[in-house]
Amino acid sequence: MTWEQTYEIWNNYESLDETLKAELLTLKEDKHKLEDAFYAPLEFGTAGMRGKIGVGINRMNPYTIRQATEGLALFMDSLGEDIKKRGVAIAYDSRHQSPEFAMEAAKTLGAHNIPSFVFESLRPTPELSFAVRQLNAYAGIMITASHNPASYNGYKVYGEDGGQMPPKEADALTSYVRNVKNSLTVDVISEADLNSKGLLTILGEEMDQLYLEQVKSVTIDTELIKRMSDKMKLVFTPLHGTGQMLGECALANAGFKGITVVPEQAIADPDFSTVKSPNPEDPAAFEYALRLGKEIDADLLVATDPDADRLGIAVKTTVGNYEVLTGNQIASLMLHYLLTTQREKGTLADNGVVLKSIVSSELPTAIAEQFGMKMVNVLTGFKFIAEKIKQYETDKSQKFLFGFEESYGYLVKPFVRDKDAIQALVLIAEVAAFYKEQDKTLYDGLQDIYYEFGHYQEKTISMTMDGIEGAEKIKDLIAKFRKETPREFAGIGVEYVEDFETRERIYRGGKKETINMPSSNVLKYKMVDGSWIAIRPSGTEPKIKFYIGSFATSASEVKRKLADFEATIAIVVKN
Repeated sequence: MTWEQTYEIWNNYESLDETLKAELLTLKEDKHKLEDAFYAPLEFGTAGMRGKIGVGINRMNPYTIRQATEGLALFMDSLGEDIKKRGVAIAYDSRHQSPEFAMEAAKTLGAHNIPSFVFESLRPTPELSFAVRQLNAYAGIMITASHNPASYNGYKVYGEDGGQMPPKEADALTSYVRNVKNSLTVDVISEADLNSKGLLTILGEEMDQLYLEQVKSVTIDTELIKRMSDKMKLVFTPLHGTGQMLGECALANAGFKGITVVPEQAIADPDFSTVKSPNPEDPAAFEYALRLGKEIDADLLVATDPDADRLGIAVKTTVGNYEVLTGNQIASLMLHYLLTTQREKGTLADNGVVLKSIVSSELPTAIAEQFGMKMVNVLTGFKFIAEKIKQYETDKSQKFLFGFEESYGYLVKPFVRDKDAIQALVLIAEVAAFYKEQDKTLYDGLQDIYYEFGHYQEKTISMTMDGIEGAEKIKDLIAKFRKETPREFAGIGVEYVEDFETRERIYRGGKKETINMPSSNVLKYKMVDGSWIAIRPSGTEPKIKFYIGSFATSASEVKRKLADFEATIAIVVKN
């Protein structure tokens, strides 16, 4: 079916949502925008789907929500009545139409006689992951577009372990979703029918308290916090999202007193009106926190993204300014503190394992190995970390200690199976207290780590390529790198390339090894000096990402290498 034919079906659908009908009317004379809205369905991948809110099959709207949920319902139908009875937990963030999308999902599940457990108001993604496990639900749905701009929303599906569905189940679910050909004809029942049939349970404070009770286990040294709680000053911003209530409660439960929330950004606001982008990776997102931090002379500034699964921080430097740290630096500080403190207390497991993605820093690897712990690399996507945790629980061969991704996602305790900014908030506050007691800042602590392990610096270059042309360009770029393997970057030789699609590690001399991971469209080049570069298309956004990891013995040299690598990539992409 052509996009014009799909458009006509929507245009002639008498029961179309009135808001979408009005939008369709405004697009009538703009062929380019119409084509973009209807040329292909919004892609449902292993992490769910994410896109701009609006009319059309390539947009987030009640009908694409129904289509995705119909796929999940059909998948559960195929697994039998016992699975269906367990139901689906549903949460949502502060974005436009998030509450409505959550209820559309519940009404679609209800048409299949599948019960839903829907949160009474916005809640963080990690609490959704926790609720799936707590309720023994078969699946979870999170309505969120994470840290994307205000015009976006998204839909993520979680499995029964509370993690995003692993490849086998995700592939099966995706096939069911894609087989739903017409999103306009998906059956739903009313909210009144959901209630009368006992298919809707509203979740609230009781689930919050169960989750917060588990967060208490993140704290390692309660006596340290008692000694330092009156001396610490922390500024916290939830960036208009879901993190404020549980974040404040978790810090208070841990014993921290000097917490100041950025008042303008404590308000749930779908327009994210005080920031250009609600992304704690972006230094600009700290503008209000920086202003307040300077005013009260805060030790630490912390920001969580709208669904509170990612956390960023800014730390005071030796000259009194604040510097926003990367996700890799934050993870290194957390891990070093965890292992140091557990070893001092005699609680460090002999079979401890740390998990990270293949595009994350190698500094935590050096730290883990220094403490005799094992570092295990997984594909990008926290579901692969969750999958490993589940494996270790079954075979008992390893004990999970910490997991992270460079994209500001961390997990300390596995009662949640996705990245958890609430857990990370409590831990990083404790790490700051640890250094504060030594009359140091977190910035000082990071320099100590560099002094011991060498200098590591990373950067992610994310290139957005919208529309049909953008998708083709991303495809062509990956094909170009795969066909013409670079022998060096910025004059530093490539020792080997890892092609995660073919699952091969190919050395410069031609030797080959098998990579024991699922297939994924990622290329990674390891240089002879310990630096590396990786390339992958995003699974949820129209982006291609280049990850750079440079290593050197000095700060100036590592910075120079990073700049040289970035310049080389720019030339290759341009040509």
